Amino acid sequence: MLNRESSESSVRGFLREIWLAAHGREADLEHVHFTGSGSLPSIFAVTDLATASVGAAGLAVAELMHAGGGEFARVQADRRLASFWFGSSIRPQGWEAPSLWDTVAGDYQTADGWIRLHTNAPHHREAALTVLDATADRAAVAQAVAGWQAEELEIAVVAQGGCAAQMRTMEQWRWHPQGAAVNSEPLLHIAEGPGAVAPDWQIGKQRPLQDIRVLDLTRVLAGPTATRFMAGFGADVLRIDPPTWDEPGVVPDMVPGKRCARLDLKTSLGQEIFTQLLAQADVLVHGYRSDALAGMGFDTASRRRINPALVDVSLDAYGWSGPWKARRGFDSLVQMSSGIAEAGMRRLGRDKPTPLPVQALDHAVGYLLATAAIRGLTQRVKTGKGIEMRTSLARMAQLLVTESGRQVDAVLQAENAADLAPAIEETFWGPARRLHGPVAVGRTAMAWDRPAMPLGSASPEFQSERAH
Repeated sequence: MLNRESSESSVRGFLREIWLAAHGREADLEHVHFTGSGSLPSIFAVTDLATASVGAAGLAVAELMHAGGGEFARVQADRRLASFWFGSSIRPQGWEAPSLWDTVAGDYQTADGWIRLHTNAPHHREAALTVLDATADRAAVAQAVAGWQAEELEIAVVAQGGCAAQMRTMEQWRWHPQGAAVNSEPLLHIAEGPGAVAPDWQIGKQRPLQDIRVLDLTRVLAGPTATRFMAGFGADVLRIDPPTWDEPGVVPDMVPGKRCARLDLKTSLGQEIFTQLLAQADVLVHGYRSDALAGMGFDTASRRRINPALVDVSLDAYGWSGPWKARRGFDSLVQMSSGIAEAGMRRLGRDKPTPLPVQALDHAVGYLLATAAIRGLTQRVKTGKGIEMRTSLARMAQLLVTESGRQVDAVLQAENAADLAPAIEETFWGPARRLHGPVAVGRTAMAWDRPAMPLGSASPEFQSERAH
């Protein structure tokens, strides 16, 4: 069993990697303290990563408050709550959230191994079924998949516009052209912008991100985790989705404090409105494939021309270099590609892929993005300059597997009423309670100014009325 001292050492190791990747000062790490006990059951140090990533985001808030003239507050990250938040934060009262997965999504045995099909989006499901010439019936899909070699099916589904990942070992991934490429990337790519524009917002003590405008172009789950964290400390978050996009299984969990609107960025009107929003934003968080925004006329140079002081943070699935740099992907697929699911199966003696107990890559990247964005705001306070930062799920996978030196056996005690905040959140879907926030900065705790509402329920405009 992992003792408290060795666990804290592991958390500190993750925290240092994340904070220094964001170009934070090593001396500031002394402001982060850890509470709580237990770990998610895994051969990897998932709870240590969870605790470190929320701690880093909290440290970024403390640093911003200090840059605004306040004292450098003590940051307290709770490993128990961090573990739960890496699953879900919301607890419906008298209603049930929709399933996270559609009926086809999952792992299937091929003629020579395993493959995972990610089919939550209708067009991704259609792509997989077209390749397999199968109906949306799990048994029919399994029968069709069994006749394929895993790599050939992966290639075919991706070529059709779908999402699939062959189960590889960590050694296979290490030598794969994409694995080699992403493992050589920094955890965060950082490039300072040329502009020097003094910020026109004040940093509050109770709501330190109040009046900070965050334009959110992200989907399940990493980007929404980042912007949910920022909303929890007062940011004015406007989420933008395409006209028909939905992700019902996760929206109630991911959108408290946000306003959610729709825009079609493929139309001239949508592009005009988006340009106006981009000019008004302090932070842009986006999770489009690396070539997608550029294809709509909003590449990095264009975004910088529109808003020279923008803090521009982004993620993709498989990294920013290598042959898969523009490939669609999700946490569960990256776990299959990178060897995490195979290692779990082999080391635990299972007969099928064994991923992490939560989608830890998504959540950890989310808090890394929040850390990067808030550190970018701190740099704006000091220099007026914007900044661009980007990361990937695959690079976070590499951090997890290289920093996890031992199996974790100290299992979490079951959730209880004390883990839940007392307030009832009147969401669109019904009343709900949320877990207490996993991190506090001094006397400032996470809280959201509005309940979770559906995608497309607001107009595409920022709420705050400050001049920009």
